[in-house]
Amino acid sequence: MKKTVRSAILGALALAATPAASFAGGAGTISELQPGISTGIPLGAPLPQGIFDVTIGNYGRSNPSPGNVDQLGAVAPAWLIWSTPWTIAGGRVLLDTVQPWVGATVKGGPYLSDFGNRLFDAQLKWDLGGGFFGGFQAGVYVPSAGVTPIGRDMTSFQGVAALSYLKDGWDLSATMIYGNGGTDSNGVWYSDWLNLDLTATRKFGKWELGLVGYYSTDLNGTSKLSQFALGPLVGYDFGWVNAQFKFTRDVYEQNYGGYDNRAWLNLTFPLWVAQKDAPLK
Repeated sequence: MKKTVRSAILGALALAATPAASFAGGAGTISELQPGISTGIPLGAPLPQGIFDVTIGNYGRSNPSPGNVDQLGAVAPAWLIWSTPWTIAGGRVLLDTVQPWVGATVKGGPYLSDFGNRLFDAQLKWDLGGGFFGGFQAGVYVPSAGVTPIGRDMTSFQGVAALSYLKDGWDLSATMIYGNGGTDSNGVWYSDWLNLDLTATRKFGKWELGLVGYYSTDLNGTSKLSQFALGPLVGYDFGWVNAQFKFTRDVYEQNYGGYDNRAWLNLTFPLWVAQKDAPLK
């Protein structure tokens, strides 16, 4: 019974755009990295040499009926990125780490919150010419065994391939993210998963306007979870911080039990930039 309850809560509170209860025979099979989290961020492009902090917060809800509401809020309070002076085969090496905080209410139940799994990640990004940039990332989630059943008590791998077009104010970016599942120390099983985050925006002076979208699916689960969400992005560059507000809504969902409505805020702070490197235009 204890294992079944933990399976349900873990499936609901994992970093995903829509909370979901467990399914027959095991845990919820949803993405470990929240779908849509990289929208608005041109992950294909290398940052100038320096240290950056990206803070990402969001809140959403689905199944908006009395006593049957799923709510999920998640914050990455300090996604720290070090864009190093090193290159490999002409690509810039970047190192980053983040640990999210998650809070959720499932089916009108009690509110639970805790830190999720910490990610350690390495990136390699190239300037491909003509406004195109691309790169790869590989990271590892370390086990999380908090006082509440948020996160996964297991080590898992994440791989990323990203492509961005940045020219004349445009940001056209696609980021594909794969993560592996497995069975954690509590006997809870997770499917492999795949996310695709999409961005199409343009800057007008300090303003940024456009659309974002994301798709997510499990790859070997029995529950066949998938979703696709779309919405607008409005951004403004204050100089000391770049802010982006997004609102997304599921236009398609399978086996999540409801359409997710979600508000997002991205804040990017350059903590230190080497003088010899200018920010990407």
